[in-house]
Amino acid sequence: MPTQREVIHSDDAPRAIGPYSQAIRAGNMLFCSGQIGLDPRAGKLVSDAVADQARQVMLNLRAVLEAAGAGLERVAKTTIYLTDLADFQVVNEVYGSFFASQPPARATVQVAALPLGSRVEIEAVAVL
Repeated sequence: MPTQREVIHSDDAPRAIGPYSQAIRAGNMLFCSGQIGLDPRAGKLVSDAVADQARQVMLNLRAVLEAAGAGLERVAKTTIYLTDLADFQVVNEVYGSFFASQPPARATVQVAALPLGSRVEIEAVAVL
């Protein structure tokens, strides 16, 4: 029997900028699309500073998780995409402030570019 699939949407996170959903619930798993540092109201990056973008990314992820009835504590795995690995420490500090205990598994990779000139993008998988 196929697993139920449900689209998750939060008005407190940026609307998708392409043909994808903010998140998909499949059974007890939640697959969150990558978030960049877009202000959900203005539709623009919050700033050019990677720390500001990383903080907004985490707020956006939290909003999507909350729309699914979960929180950051339910995240099992994240992937961080950076346009410059020299930003790793700054992003790591911001990220760590959202996962004070029992942080999820994680991978971090450098990429050539991200949407809208973002410096950081984070996707997450959570267990509901």
